[in-house]
Amino acid sequence: MDFDFSWILWTLPLAFVLGWLASRLDLRQLRVENRRAPKAYFRGLNFLLNEQQDQAIDAFIEAVRNDPDTSELHFALGNLFRRRGEYDRAVRVHEHLLSRGDLNRAERHRAQHALALDFLKAGLLDRAEEALRKLEGSAYEGQALLALLAIYERTRDWPQASEIASKLEASGQGSFSGRQSHYLCEQAARAAPQEAQQLLRQAMKLAPEAARPGFELAALQQRAGDTGAAFDTLARLAQSVPAAIPLVAKPLAEAAAATGRRAEALDILQAGYELSHSLDVLDAIVTLAPDATAARDKYVEHLKREPSLVAASKWLSSEKLEHEQFHPLVQNALDHAAKPLTRYRCAACGFEAKQHFWQCPGCQAWDSYPARRVEEL
Repeated sequence: MDFDFSWILWTLPLAFVLGWLASRLDLRQLRVENRRAPKAYFRGLNFLLNEQQDQAIDAFIEAVRNDPDTSELHFALGNLFRRRGEYDRAVRVHEHLLSRGDLNRAERHRAQHALALDFLKAGLLDRAEEALRKLEGSAYEGQALLALLAIYERTRDWPQASEIASKLEASGQGSFSGRQSHYLCEQAARAAPQEAQQLLRQAMKLAPEAARPGFELAALQQRAGDTGAAFDTLARLAQSVPAAIPLVAKPLAEAAAATGRRAEALDILQAGYELSHSLDVLDAIVTLAPDATAARDKYVEHLKREPSLVAASKWLSSEKLEHEQFHPLVQNALDHAAKPLTRYRCAACGFEAKQHFWQCPGCQAWDSYPARRVEEL
């Protein structure tokens, strides 16, 4: 039977028309989807600017569904989840990004950094550490090192913190010698006496301007019964770090009384008082002064220079008044009013404490507590 080629001539135009119609339908569908994705994206931005995070997340999810290959939408969505505290969802978004094979190197590093922040905010420090370590050599290395330093300080892993601080200093992030000295002091607090002395001397050499190593070395010498060495250490500290003399004053006076070096200590304390007019220094001078009456009058001299409720309370406690039966009541009232003024205050976050801290318990900042008390600031 002969094949009729006329059918081919009839079907060719039909196939062409059907192909053209199919392409038009695909193009129309593509245009619809492309228009839908930006609309959802900009709607999400609008919600975000109006601080409507729930609606913003819904809009971004719709945008991601319409265009699942757009990495920027994933980053925006992951950041929103993290800000809302939905860390598990943020982790899934950023892990999905890292699983994609079409990400370039810069976007992969960005996703890795975002994932590390998710773990860090969630308190999963071990997983955050692992994620941050993978950013070595990337554009996020500096930020990763700072985050690792915060993790090691938080977990009190001082050798690791020291290693990271050295890397940061080598990369030009600033001087970390002060922190390094604190790390050595923290290690010394857990070490045997002989090793502790070595660590503290190393800290003094590393940061000569730091007060803590000398202060703690003197305390260690005092506990070991070497009061003379403790006095020498405190005397050098008072001269090399004058700002720390309010902290040094009391232990220096105690060491001076134990070693019979009152006159030498008084010279150091008097010079320090002229610099700062600190009440802690004045208290130490009063305890060492040979004449108790003249020593008490120093509080009056201090009041002539600076009005101080604390100084007035200290002077009144040693005086005999005409209405002696009311003296305890007045003294208690003054002590109660002066108590908040004798605290130390963090210069970084304002956290107040009865004792001086080298690292703020509130914001974890180092050396943020001035040596002077609230009333003297």
